[in-house]
Amino acid sequence: MIIAVHTLVYADDAELARAFFRDVLGWAHIDAQGGWLIFKTGPSELGVHPTSEGQGGNDWSTNQRHEISLMCDDIEQTVAELTARGAEFTRGIKDEGFGLTTMLKIPGATEMMLYQPRHPPAHSL
Repeated sequence: MIIAVHTLVYADDAELARAFFRDVLGWAHIDAQGGWLIFKTGPSELGVHPTSEGQGGNDWSTNQRHEISLMCDDIEQTVAELTARGAEFTRGIKDEGFGLTTMLKIPGATEMMLYQPRHPPAHSL
């Protein structure tokens, strides 16, 4: 039986990225061995998106891939709190239709979307 989802972030500077999740986001963690931190990420959900769609002249496509997004209840408050703790965002808050989004810079790695969903969340089912 599946008991959890384990997500991975590949970082050019794993120590810097781990420090960000530990110190800036404040996520609880275990040391699996020799500083290899594994973080408790809380409730999660998984969505399956199409790789292409065409509606009303808004055709788009993307490659098959996996993506990690962080969810919040109030994006403006969350951005302010994380910024005060030293987090950086690579763009402002944008209305994407499905929710309000911004991109959170992960030091030593890439970006993650932070979003306030407009859809009913499934993580608390």
